[in-house]
Amino acid sequence: MSNQSFDEKNEKQEKNENEMHEKQDEKNEKERGKQEEKTLDEKWHRDPLGTLAWAVILIWAGLVFLAENLGMLRNLSTWITLPEGMDMIYPNAWPLIFLGAGVVILIEVAIRLAMPIYRKPILGNIILAIVFLGIGLGSLGAKIIWPLILIVLGLSIVLRSVFRQNQK
Repeated sequence: MSNQSFDEKNEKQEKNENEMHEKQDEKNEKERGKQEEKTLDEKWHRDPLGTLAWAVILIWAGLVFLAENLGMLRNLSTWITLPEGMDMIYPNAWPLIFLGAGVVILIEVAIRLAMPIYRKPILGNIILAIVFLGIGLGSLGAKIIWPLILIVLGLSIVLRSVFRQNQK
């Protein structure tokens, strides 16, 4: 009888321990879920500059389309060229949108370089800005953008090496 009661006690104890572990696991899962929610929400708070830049780009695009629809961009066709076939759809709007987007992204890069709180890798943004500027400048972009790409890449390599030496 003592063996049987001992076995029963062990079973009850194991059962209680299992229940405690299950409750702890559930609690841990809930906490992980809350942490994941926080990290997704914090992403917007951690990089307000990127969010602001894309919001400004959308506002710029809306303003350019509005100006085009009101006929305010007719005089710009002398210096903005589009690839064949695209002149039927907003002949002056798209290059201006891309030019504005490129400028906004370059401003974002400059702010990231100037303010350590917003610092993060910028090479991708620089390349995107150059591509947008190249699209916006059309045929003139081919003459200007590729040399600028080479200059920016060279400068980024020089700056990286200088900053790495200063950090050591």
